[in-house]
Amino acid sequence: MNSTPAPVEASPTAMTHRQILQAMSGLMAGMFVAILAGTVVANALPRIIADLEASQSSYTWVITAELLAMTATVPLWGKLSDLFNQKLLLQLSLSLFIVGSLLAGFSQEVGLLIFSRVVQGIGAGGLTALAQVVMAAIIPPRRLGKYAGIFGAVFAVGTVAGPLIGGVLVDTSWLGWRWCFFIGVPFALLAIALLQRTLKLPTIRREARIDFLGAFLIVAGVCALLIWVSLAGTEFDWVSWQTAALTGGGVLLLIAAVVVESRVPEPIIPLGIFRNRTVTLTTVASLLVGVAMFGGTVFLSQYFQISLGKSPTIAGLMSLPMILGLLVSSTVAGQIITKTGRWKVYLVAGSIIMTAGLGLLSTIDVDTHFGLLGTYMAIMGIGVGMLMQNLVLAAQNDVPATELGAATSVLSFFRSMGGTIGTSVLGAILANRVATEMTKSLTEAGIPAGANESGGGGVPDMATLPGPMREIVERAYGVATAELFLVATPVAALAVIAVLFIREKPLKDTSGMERLTADSAGTAASTAGVG
Repeated sequence: MNSTPAPVEASPTAMTHRQILQAMSGLMAGMFVAILAGTVVANALPRIIADLEASQSSYTWVITAELLAMTATVPLWGKLSDLFNQKLLLQLSLSLFIVGSLLAGFSQEVGLLIFSRVVQGIGAGGLTALAQVVMAAIIPPRRLGKYAGIFGAVFAVGTVAGPLIGGVLVDTSWLGWRWCFFIGVPFALLAIALLQRTLKLPTIRREARIDFLGAFLIVAGVCALLIWVSLAGTEFDWVSWQTAALTGGGVLLLIAAVVVESRVPEPIIPLGIFRNRTVTLTTVASLLVGVAMFGGTVFLSQYFQISLGKSPTIAGLMSLPMILGLLVSSTVAGQIITKTGRWKVYLVAGSIIMTAGLGLLSTIDVDTHFGLLGTYMAIMGIGVGMLMQNLVLAAQNDVPATELGAATSVLSFFRSMGGTIGTSVLGAILANRVATEMTKSLTEAGIPAGANESGGGGVPDMATLPGPMREIVERAYGVATAELFLVATPVAALAVIAVLFIREKPLKDTSGMERLTADSAGTAASTAGVG
């Protein structure tokens, strides 16, 4: 950082447990809103697309638009949090989310709906980046672990409740799918009010120049690559002129961004943070976790519904073992880390357990008993719970207070990027393997190849299929889903290697806010002495 921070308006002292819980109330309400937005719409999308008389490609864009906007803007929000008042930025991101939700709920055509999802995504990107930045600002790394379980609880409730609430809203005639968007508005308003009342952060007066060119190049380059991995294999072939244009353009834009970021005084992503070994390794691990976890688990619901013949509501409940495993392990590991100060062992153990869980899930098929399947999901959830939040903790503990926002958002960005890449690539593998298995089974059964209408990548309507065909489809999706986890397992194993090389350092006993204040006071004193 080249600009010199001036003294803060107040000198903060360490916050008590009660003060931290009060301050976290608004953060948790905001995080719940962001998670709910991504999960509540899942069961409503078929009805939404039908009501708006939109196409299958529009269905894809309604999902992709929010993900693109969220992932691409996370680094920008993180940088802004290092320059401006974090509470105001949180309230701004919540306000954007409210605007996007209202636009989506009142949409009469799919174009406005897609635009509203972009606005929602920008707001969700701010919530994703800023919640963890503010946590690091008010809680010392040594104490941060025991609060990680609250994040896990909010994540679990939002993930499980979202699809259930969405299903109920869609099936209730006097509410309908529009309330899937409206329902988040009161929570967002509550979060804004709670943040205003409970979150007290000092304002740092500093001269700041925003790198608009770098921001544009980063967003444009990332969006080009994300559009490619999201649509390749469905909207166009992996080897095509669209692939060449999007990948070539995206890479050139990101190279230009690196050149710009290396020369401006206030870069959006300070390239110097990657000289920090901990930041680099946790970033690599976050990317790999995103590919392995999100890319693998996103297709579990489809497996529950198609292979096992469960309803969307039951499919949502069947993911409970994984969510509970994540919640329990993140809470217990966080408490132990706070008590002992040791954290690397949980990163290593978590990455190994996650890899083992993915490996076990690669053995499932259409006949797998739910007790066994639930055990495998719980094992993977335990590993993820020990790993994800503690990667952020390790990075936040090892960077200057002035770079907390940048370091935190970089990890969130690469985890989201990994999830997008994993979902797209593994989705293509799923479609190809399903088509292969169905063709093979149809041939063995003596059914003409033309009967394989779902082999081209469309999701079959199981209710309309005759018995023998339904069995073929169920078995094909069971085999293909297992192969996804088989592919994801070595990716997770690479994350084990990355965390092994992270050097354990003692957790700091002062929060980011306290360190920033001390640095500012020291700078002011030395400047006065020189004067």
